[in-house]
Amino acid sequence: MALIKSISGIRGTIGGRTGDNLTPLDVVKFTAAYGSWLLETSDNKKVVVGRDGRISGSIVQSLVVNTLLSLGIDVVDAGLSTTPTVELAVIWEKAAGGIILTASHNPKEWNALKLLNSKGEFISAEDGQKILEKAAAEDFSFVPVDKLGTQTVNDSFIQKHIDTILQYPLVDVPSINRKGLKVVVDVINSTGALIVPQLLKALGIEQVVVLNEEVTGKFAHNPEPLPENLTELSAAVRKHKADLGIAVDPDVDRLCFVCEDGSMFGEEYTLVAVADYVLSKRTGNTVSNMSSTKALKEITIKYGGQYSPSAVGEVNVVNRMKELDAVIGGEGNGGIIVPDLHYGRDALIGIGLFLSALSYHKNGCKSFRAKYPDYYISKNKMELEKGFDSKSIFEKISKKYKNQPINTEDGLKIEFDTDWVHLRTSNTEPIIRIYAESSFETTANNMALRLMQDIREFMLSES
Repeated sequence: MALIKSISGIRGTIGGRTGDNLTPLDVVKFTAAYGSWLLETSDNKKVVVGRDGRISGSIVQSLVVNTLLSLGIDVVDAGLSTTPTVELAVIWEKAAGGIILTASHNPKEWNALKLLNSKGEFISAEDGQKILEKAAAEDFSFVPVDKLGTQTVNDSFIQKHIDTILQYPLVDVPSINRKGLKVVVDVINSTGALIVPQLLKALGIEQVVVLNEEVTGKFAHNPEPLPENLTELSAAVRKHKADLGIAVDPDVDRLCFVCEDGSMFGEEYTLVAVADYVLSKRTGNTVSNMSSTKALKEITIKYGGQYSPSAVGEVNVVNRMKELDAVIGGEGNGGIIVPDLHYGRDALIGIGLFLSALSYHKNGCKSFRAKYPDYYISKNKMELEKGFDSKSIFEKISKKYKNQPINTEDGLKIEFDTDWVHLRTSNTEPIIRIYAESSFETTANNMALRLMQDIREFMLSES
């Protein structure tokens, strides 16, 4: 179906033909290219490997681990884990890098190799290009039998991650405990089941209801934590008379909440609420990608900080955060990055900070959400045919809207007074994403529909 090579890693569907899908041969080739690149750039021969709960996870992990061992690299096997946990483990282990086996929010047929550097951060676009070139040239050499790497299993990282969250200065465990919350959490049949309920209980929340807790990789619903996929969680919050619901994606780097009446807090407002809390404690700057709500900019200005947008993609957000020395950042898809913990999206620290903020609020989650403006982002996508030239289409759309402010740093963003539309080709799926924000839902939807029609018309003109 698809094999996508980008700064987000090597991502594809399991099965099919080599080079078109993520087959065993592709897994070995890209792992060997990554491992060879590490050996050329570092004397450190240690790599941390972990995976989410996907059906294909154990097969892909075995291929990855044994390929690294065959290069003479020592592997710390984290087993079933989360993306942020592996990122932290690279730091704790002082490793040369790490590989996380997860396709994040993609359906069960997908898997991916997310590649980390020695800081536990996603590799740069430049380094990624070098690895892709190595893979294309099959520029790697394996060691003789007496120089094979060693494999060490370490199952302590999840508890260490929980302990790290509890020790973070802005996570107020006593205040959360006093709130006496009842929480429903949807862990979507993946590794969130191994860490989110345990974190909640460590935070002093005694009443925790867990949905889809069996780690099978057979996701009970589409794993992307969007409102249309969270109807079960919404109903469970009402049924159990819970104070809120929590949803994470399969690798636990995205986070969103459901209020006590079953309504959505809004994934865009996960970062807004957490940033509001952090900025109330620390003066500083913020960053989100340009597909995220303008509410973060407004919150930042209120506290006297500077806001800067980045191109979409975690590595781009992180780079802009470093440039701005931001104290909090992330993405409007529910990704929270707290730089003095680590430069990675982390639903666990997001939960700790959000619940700390909520614990200071006199009333419930619905009232807490009412603190923030009701901007609406219409999120849409169009599938791309293989070989489709999105750049040409974006150029034609730019000419059509040439009288509007336009940003081409990442795809195409067009501003209409206080509203905006952002078009971009996804790094992780063969689609164009079309996001539009307005104070009114109808306006946002209409803007998105208008641009989608433009795309169709220009696609037809090129066919």
